[in-house]
Amino acid sequence: MKKPELSAQQIPAFEVINEVKKAVIGKDDCIVKAVAAILAGGHILLNDIPGVGKTTLAMALSKSMSLKQNRVQFTPDVLPSDLTGFSMYQKDTGAFVYQPGSVMCNLLLADEINRTSPKTQSALLEVMEEQKVTVDGVTYEVPSPFIVIATQNPFGSAGTWMLPEAQLDRFMVCLKLGYPQMEDEINILKGVQRQEEVRPVISSEELLVLQKVVKGIFVQEELYQYVGNLVNLTRTHPMIDLGISPRGTINILQMAKSVAFLRQRDYVIPEDVQDIFPAVCGHRIIPGTKARAAHLKAEELLAEILNRIPAPRTV
Repeated sequence: MKKPELSAQQIPAFEVINEVKKAVIGKDDCIVKAVAAILAGGHILLNDIPGVGKTTLAMALSKSMSLKQNRVQFTPDVLPSDLTGFSMYQKDTGAFVYQPGSVMCNLLLADEINRTSPKTQSALLEVMEEQKVTVDGVTYEVPSPFIVIATQNPFGSAGTWMLPEAQLDRFMVCLKLGYPQMEDEINILKGVQRQEEVRPVISSEELLVLQKVVKGIFVQEELYQYVGNLVNLTRTHPMIDLGISPRGTINILQMAKSVAFLRQRDYVIPEDVQDIFPAVCGHRIIPGTKARAAHLKAEELLAEILNRIPAPRTV
């Protein structure tokens, strides 16, 4: 099989990363993985404590890619129709006219998704999967590209509705920014962080082209087997109750292709799979009773799986 040739389209992707770094300081790895997920056509869950830059990251990504962006601050009274839209009767025409909801954009920031009702969560997650909404029997396509970046606070979750596993599986990656390093925090205090300086460097049409290029990244046969072995071990591991779904398997390969693209290669290597494996799989597996008794977290179980499965030699 002939490897596809890549053009200088990698340069705009690097420009996006550099622009986002202006607003989010010291979180380069998270920025790269977020851009990789978008290039792979996936949705992103930012699961972290308040005030570490989750919303700032989402806004900077939207601005740098010239994406039409909507933001919804989720609360218990947000309705599914607020997202999908509704039909309103117009007296002068005697007809019902569709009023678009907040999902009719390129990038939807779903702030604190765990604070809204399961019914509203389901409405959003259905759009994420289907890329369309149906209102009063009429189907409307959402704009392309369509990306959801949802934030969730794992602490102070009393009285909230945490996403169940079936809905978590709709997100390609789950990222945690964490606290900044001391040097980065001092730079933030000095005012180095300036979101208003983020410039649009690519258009939504150019993003679609980049996504198409990423799909064409070459994957050796041995790497398909490698990903399959990793996923199979999550399903048979004695300390894991719920392993990776087929959707998760596909997401691993999509993210590996995207990371390879950002690393200026037109082919995937085992290191690409290993680097994105925790971000793609950490929110998908459920540690079993033995793991919880041993105080083992999902990240530690995934690291063990990576150590147990030998990486193939690629040419």
